[in-house]
Amino acid sequence: MKKKYAVIFLAVFAVFMVSQVQAGDNPKLSKGETVYVAAYSHIYIGHKGKPYNLTITLSIRNIDPSNPITITKVDYFETQGKLLKNFITEPVILGPLASTRFIIPLQKEAGGSGANFIVKWTSKKISNPPIIESIMIGTQSQQGISFTSRGQVIIDQN
Repeated sequence: MKKKYAVIFLAVFAVFMVSQVQAGDNPKLSKGETVYVAAYSHIYIGHKGKPYNLTITLSIRNIDPSNPITITKVDYFETQGKLLKNFITEPVILGPLASTRFIIPLQKEAGGSGANFIVKWTSKKISNPPIIESIMIGTQSQQGISFTSRGQVIIDQN
């Protein structure tokens, strides 16, 4: 009897795993999104929580091999949600497989450990959504640190 349940469990598990692999094979397409990207102008180190300042690069990569996308908004906010900078005043078109970047230079805690970007993009055709991520890097003395944060869709314009 136990063997029968084990075989049923394995069959159900196999069907579940195959469906998960197939679901991942088809990327979600879109005509536009609003994306939240976490960023850190500094992090805290040591037991006293000393700020460790970082340079932030926001990278936007159009991964669609056929369609351009249009970036309509790139805004940078500080920890409390106050807008610090509008990066674009007119739309930026990224051709297929093109990339762009926006930089927050190393500053004393500008933005804070809870800083973020809001990025809006659109496309005339249904396209692969871009990869939008922040890259933080800093060096002090002989210590270096770098890490990334991937964007999270908060509004899908479909």
